[in-house]
Amino acid sequence: MKTSLSFKGIDQLVKHLDKAASLSDVQKVVKSNGAQLNKKMQVAAPVDTGYLKRSINMSLEDGGFSAKVGPTANYAPYLEYGTRFQNAQPFVKPSFNIQKNIFKNDLERLIK
Repeated sequence: MKTSLSFKGIDQLVKHLDKAASLSDVQKVVKSNGAQLNKKMQVAAPVDTGYLKRSINMSLEDGGFSAKVGPTANYAPYLEYGTRFQNAQPFVKPSFNIQKNIFKNDLERLIK
């Protein structure tokens, strides 16, 4: 009695596992950059009562492939862009501009 065991599609499985590992790495990069952006915004936010700083938070979306970071305080846009009575005190855009270059470099490092 002869028995044999064969695996069909092992090459496809290996390719899928390689992709899954790289997707996991992308999720890690998104999460770490989101956390860094969150911290940068909190440090740059103007503080009076501390409510604005505490309202800045991060949430991961799209299975970890998107990070949403920002303030939930209803007066945040007035501080970011200013009003006719108050000068702008931007904290979102400057933080984002710094972090986007770091994020881009991290993703390029994954590709290599």
